Amino acid sequence: MNIDMIRAAADRLDGHARRTPLLSSPFLDEIAGRRVLVKPECLQHTGSFKFRGGYSALSALDADTRARGVIAYSSGNHAQGVALAAAQHGVPAVIIMPADAPQLKIANTRALGAEVVLYDRANGENREEIGEALAAERGLTLIRPYDEPQVIAGQGTTGLEIARDANDMGIEGADVLVCCGGGGLTSGVALALEADAPTLRVRPVEPAGYDDVARSLASGGIERNEQQAGGLCDAILTPEPGQITFPIMARLCGPGVVVTEEEAQRAMAAAFTRLKIVLEPGGAVSLAAALYHGDQIAGDTVFAITSGGNVDPAIFQTAIATFGDGS
Repeated sequence: MNIDMIRAAADRLDGHARRTPLLSSPFLDEIAGRRVLVKPECLQHTGSFKFRGGYSALSALDADTRARGVIAYSSGNHAQGVALAAAQHGVPAVIIMPADAPQLKIANTRALGAEVVLYDRANGENREEIGEALAAERGLTLIRPYDEPQVIAGQGTTGLEIARDANDMGIEGADVLVCCGGGGLTSGVALALEADAPTLRVRPVEPAGYDDVARSLASGGIERNEQQAGGLCDAILTPEPGQITFPIMARLCGPGVVVTEEEAQRAMAAAFTRLKIVLEPGGAVSLAAALYHGDQIAGDTVFAITSGGNVDPAIFQTAIATFGDGS
């Protein structure tokens, strides 16, 4: 992985991915005790940053390989990103999804034209094994959700945009909070900022009980989550950091931040009330860290990449009804 791959991905994504803005609110600044700049990747195609990586990976394949089709495994956001990218390239896609994934994500993936294969993660079925077997059987190219160089390169384009905006605004010495599962977005953004805005520091953010990256960064080795399913923040529930992503994060990232599910729901309500954007729980943990864990953040400005908005209506309604005052 290097910055040249990220810049090449940006060229391929030009005209295909949205360049998301930075949003702010004085109400959020007051809660956080500093200026909060939110990069809403919930506004990206398919409702999350994952379209960047999916399109980057497909567009990097040679034409013959791509024509045979692709396969991916995902709880929903990578699924939709790859499904849309495959549809735009006119090639078949098979997506392996957990049966307990949000129904909205399963339905959206099918609606984008992908074949969905469900598996039982709660009882230990292994998505990697299923993916590798189907890829070999059908001659499909496997596009992993985070431990894949061209996927990381695509996600890193988010960091190029933050660097450009930060430099234009004269911002230095700020933390960039990133919702973190396996580390594809986190490591890609960290590489981009190392090159284009080296005074900014990436901080991975995870939900309590699924804080494998924070623990891995603290220990210096890859730590694995004991629990594999059941959390509210389904978009970022991965077993452990990736073999490619972890060394990048260990070299470039600051300590991880861990938030509660309640804080993620409060951040969802604050984002809706103050910024008029819809976030899913896993996509809101970065904002939760900015708003409710200010004692762990340095500087008078903080960036928060809110990574996705594909939330089931019932979960969103609960968050708004419970924490609807946006505080």
